[in-house]
Amino acid sequence: MTGWQFWIDRGGTFTDLVAPRPAGTLATHKLLSEDPARYPDAAIAGIRHLLDVGPTDPIPTHLIDVVRMGTTVATNALLTRTGEPTALVITRGFADALRIAYQERPRIFDRHIVLPELLHERVIEVDERVTAQGEVLTPPDLAGLEPQLAAAHAAGIDAVAVTCLHAHLYPDHERAIGALARRLGFAQVSLSHEVSPLMKVVPRGDTTVVDAYLSPILRRYVDQVARELPGVRLLFMQSSGGLTEAHHFRGKDAILSGPAGGIVGMAAMSATANLHEVIGFDMGGTSTDVSHHAGELERTFQTQVAGVRLRAPMLAIHTVAAGGGSILHVEGDDAA
Repeated sequence: MTGWQFWIDRGGTFTDLVAPRPAGTLATHKLLSEDPARYPDAAIAGIRHLLDVGPTDPIPTHLIDVVRMGTTVATNALLTRTGEPTALVITRGFADALRIAYQERPRIFDRHIVLPELLHERVIEVDERVTAQGEVLTPPDLAGLEPQLAAAHAAGIDAVAVTCLHAHLYPDHERAIGALARRLGFAQVSLSHEVSPLMKVVPRGDTTVVDAYLSPILRRYVDQVARELPGVRLLFMQSSGGLTEAHHFRGKDAILSGPAGGIVGMAAMSATANLHEVIGFDMGGTSTDVSHHAGELERTFQTQVAGVRLRAPMLAIHTVAAGGGSILHVEGDDAA
């Protein structure tokens, strides 16, 4: 190692940095993730502090080898429903497919069923149809779709998720719809055959909506960090527990970015302490993450986070929106 390394965990409440110096010693720093009166971004502020660089001075990037980061930016946006306004474009006749899904009851004995809030705020049906054997029954009606997409964009929706039947095998219709959406000015276009190229329209559609909903939030944050660190190798932790380059980091792989780092660290520390069966309890300020480890990292490919179904490789972690900084209240006049 010839330069500094920065290992950063950016949570919803606190940001923690561990930095191996070129000499081999470790430096640490902790600060609030949100403190706009003092700094625009906690990770960059922490790097400045450890390098003893002023708040307006350029960061000496030639002294930095790599920055590795786990972030709950996407997790918290999902928990608090503060992602990008999103429209779903889907094959005509299937507008309610993601709402109906598997007809599951969240609480089986409740007489009044409250379904999780959908991430997309508008559904646009498009005339198109391809059979499972690849026969084009109806080519995409782009002329009829264009005014509907234009109206959505004019209403402030800047992200679109496109899910067509059998597109995981025959994606040409999705590509044509995606090209139209980009031409109309949508900044985020997520196509299901790229996001989750597997059969079954419901999980593929759900994952595509999540990607469209979260990727703009994530991209803005990644770009903000990258602008301050030109030329520095910037890696982000994915939900699966592996690292990826900043420009490959996208919404569907970022749901458990922060918690995944804790699981990897727990597994490493358990092995060092010769512990073989451990339970992880990671309470942050915004959310709490629970996991277990019995010799190998457990992964799942289909899960539910904050009421949202998702199909993507990720570590088996149960996340609830109750952290150390959560404020609880009791509803009802007769509450004791």
